[in-house]
Amino acid sequence: MERLQGIAVSPGVAIGEVLVMDNEGFRIPRRFLSRDAVDDEMERLDKAIAASTAEIERHRVRVSQQLGKDSAAIFSAHIQMLNDRGLRAKLEEMIRQRHYSPEYAVSRALRYYAKIIQSLEGDYMPERATDIFDIEKRLLRHLFGKRREELAHINAEVLVLAHTLTPSETSHLNPKYVKGFVTEIGGAGSHTAIVAEALGIPAVVGIGPFLSNVSGGETAIIDGYQGVVILHPDEETIARYRHEVVQYHTHAAKLEKLRDLPAVTADQVTIQLLGNIEFPYEVEQCQKRGANGIGLYRTEFLFLSRDTEPTEEEQTAAYTAVATALKGQPVVMRTIDLGADKMPGLSPPEDEDNPFLGLRSIRLALKNPEMFRTQLRAILRASTAGNISIMFPLVSTLLELKHAKMMLREAREDLDEEGAAYDRDIKVGMMVEVPSAVVMLDHFAEEVDFFSIGTNDLIQYALAVDRSNKDVAGLYTAADPAVIRLIDMAVRTAQSREVPISMCGQMCGSPLYTMLLLGLGLRSLSLTPAAIPEVKQVCRRVNLSSCERVAQRVLELESARDVKTYLKEELSKVLPEVPV
Repeated sequence: MERLQGIAVSPGVAIGEVLVMDNEGFRIPRRFLSRDAVDDEMERLDKAIAASTAEIERHRVRVSQQLGKDSAAIFSAHIQMLNDRGLRAKLEEMIRQRHYSPEYAVSRALRYYAKIIQSLEGDYMPERATDIFDIEKRLLRHLFGKRREELAHINAEVLVLAHTLTPSETSHLNPKYVKGFVTEIGGAGSHTAIVAEALGIPAVVGIGPFLSNVSGGETAIIDGYQGVVILHPDEETIARYRHEVVQYHTHAAKLEKLRDLPAVTADQVTIQLLGNIEFPYEVEQCQKRGANGIGLYRTEFLFLSRDTEPTEEEQTAAYTAVATALKGQPVVMRTIDLGADKMPGLSPPEDEDNPFLGLRSIRLALKNPEMFRTQLRAILRASTAGNISIMFPLVSTLLELKHAKMMLREAREDLDEEGAAYDRDIKVGMMVEVPSAVVMLDHFAEEVDFFSIGTNDLIQYALAVDRSNKDVAGLYTAADPAVIRLIDMAVRTAQSREVPISMCGQMCGSPLYTMLLLGLGLRSLSLTPAAIPEVKQVCRRVNLSSCERVAQRVLELESARDVKTYLKEELSKVLPEVPV
């Protein structure tokens, strides 16, 4: 049994067989062969070995001619390993006796050898293991050919293990079959993490290199609460986690009774609980959990889930579907919040070492006025179907906000000239997710109808932590006193200017912070659908005077550890039946 620690990004526990996706995106299934297919599959393996050998020989000859025989020696070693009699015998035994597919046999055998080599002493051993992985990938490329399988085509229950998953790949996962996923790289608050949580798929990221220690078809456990992944678990561990799954489902069933009850505190103060969504079909999940509307529609996922920019008609149809389904309930549509490196049709910036500080979100939109105007027109056209508001992301200066509002005016004028209908009283707001916005909020208040605090980015920029970097992931926390003071400052400024302010970051989806946020003055929270019942339960158990006392005490604390410890103690007094 091997226990790995990563970053928990989507809660839940998943137990099952793993499906390994290597760095090149190969799906390595544990497929068994029928007896009459064995000879054909052996022939396919032999052809793959021959093709790989020929390919390596061509590289050896070219390098030898250009750089000399010494430099080409590595390719000679690869050819020897690839055609080793012991390896060939092991592969044949796996295919003929165990009826493994050639792909699974290659992956299983070569990773077994690599693991043995990695355990040996000597500075050169890691290099030898790398050679084996290189041979594995080369063989798999020839075995798969163009038959690489897409994640969207998975049709059996699995846990996906991968080096990384893009937001687009994650968005195509089917929760019916993909019960959890783990990646070697990644961090909290990433788009991939956001999609996983929205889909309700337990996920752990930032594990570090581990794919060489596991083969497809083996059993693993993903603990999306603690950020733990267990490979080759024993029966006792499996039984313990299965018991936790039962407890979770029992608790979730109890929370379902709160769906139609209002989020009203014990002293009769109403709290608005809204849903965060990425795709139109998620509206139904929000309604099932008793959301009062949509506080954050991340429209960028319309762009991520395809290779080309969506047309105005396609965007209008998607936005209209959401507004219509809500039947008059509010929906806040955030304009595109992506970096140029992730936008279909746009070339990545040449000199962008840190995308989080580069051309992204509102900056990207303003640099691409035609794309931005198309989206604004689509949102305006859809506004006749329901209660739609527009929100601009990552605004850091007044000039940016005024420029975005000017683009909105131009989109209005375009529609006026065409005689197209739209809501002329549509509200316009902005995200508060960089420290400069908090500091200048009194001036921003003169330009917008509402604010929404985005804690995912606010934490990152306030603490100078790259949330996708596992080496500093421990510093990325909503409990840091500096982050809490920025939130307090933003709420007090908005209240003094009588501008509504809410929160839509991951922080407000955790019951641990509910009392603090209410105590700081927030009365509207937007969270993932799955988190709504738990947060509502806290709201209905507390009164504002106790929440304000909690907030005042938290503002006096000096470390994130002290804040978390205190909040856990206070939550346990309100909900002793729920472990925190």
